[in-house]
Amino acid sequence: MSEVISVKKNRDFQKVFKTGRSYANKYLVMYVMKNEENAGNRIGISVSKKVGNSVVRHRVKRLIKESYRLNAVKISGSYDIVVVARQDARDRDYSEIESALMHLCKLHHILAQ
Repeated sequence: MSEVISVKKNRDFQKVFKTGRSYANKYLVMYVMKNEENAGNRIGISVSKKVGNSVVRHRVKRLIKESYRLNAVKISGSYDIVVVARQDARDRDYSEIESALMHLCKLHHILAQ
């Protein structure tokens, strides 16, 4: 099982929010910023309390993280990626979350050719 490197610090999240580019679809919003450290891709996941209780929020986080983990080899370059879940992501299954995540990756042009 491959490890996912995370964006953890609040200042890193804020930096991506302020200087990164964003695209959105019905379920997710993705902010992407080039990573200065060239240490590979890092992902941060944010799920608001508006999405649901802690069980629901954690389930959405797990779905996003697993979608990213299985498709990480397709993402080229060295980026900081922050994914924000919208309320509509609450009742979605894995395939819908994965397709939404890959759609945003295509919009950001970060998929390897």
